[in-house]
Amino acid sequence: MSIALSSVWKVFTETKVKVEALKGVDLRIESGEFVVVLGPSGSGKSTLLNVTGGLDGVTEGEIRIADDVITAMSEKELMRFRRNRLGFVFQQYHLLSTLNVGENVETGAYGVKDSYPYSEVLRMVGLDGYEKKYPFELSGGEQQRVSIARALVKKPKILFCDEPTGALDEKTGKAILSLLKKLHEELSMTVVLVTHNASIAQIADRIIRMNSGYIVEDQRNEQKVSPDEIAWH
Repeated sequence: MSIALSSVWKVFTETKVKVEALKGVDLRIESGEFVVVLGPSGSGKSTLLNVTGGLDGVTEGEIRIADDVITAMSEKELMRFRRNRLGFVFQQYHLLSTLNVGENVETGAYGVKDSYPYSEVLRMVGLDGYEKKYPFELSGGEQQRVSIARALVKKPKILFCDEPTGALDEKTGKAILSLLKKLHEELSMTVVLVTHNASIAQIADRIIRMNSGYIVEDQRNEQKVSPDEIAWH
């Protein structure tokens, strides 16, 4: 599924200081692209992901995903759209400690008409046979694989990833990136990955750089490398 942002502004006014997190952003992401969004803290990259994924509203502008204008949806419509079309992976795994792995993955399919069996997505992420384990029995990398499986179980058309390797060491981080690339290719998903780690951009089809609420660079990556080849920073 494609994504189009037109003149998108996001202004936070909860405190005495007005913060313009996004300033008239125009962006189009084509269906099936693997896009990495880079920028320092406060650049607007996570805000871009949140509004594009319908997790937060915009102050002005329009966001269209395929033929659907998500900025025109009610909260109920948007919740249904996210549930059926979009997947999310975050730096924190947000697994439920009282549920085993299989049950945690199944929570991602709640209310979805067409989903994978949890055992199939666990096989996809390399955790076949882990169904009965609990989060406390898993490493950080394994917990992140469970969170990816939970996002995939509902067959999303777009996968949004916010610092998915931020809490992981180099070896584990590269393994997670290899998994995301593999799933992107096998499932033909659009992937939008937000990170401050510029090295990760080397695996992307396209690199978008943000600073102070603006997109300051948008380029195709003509020299992609595999996650194993990147220099980790």
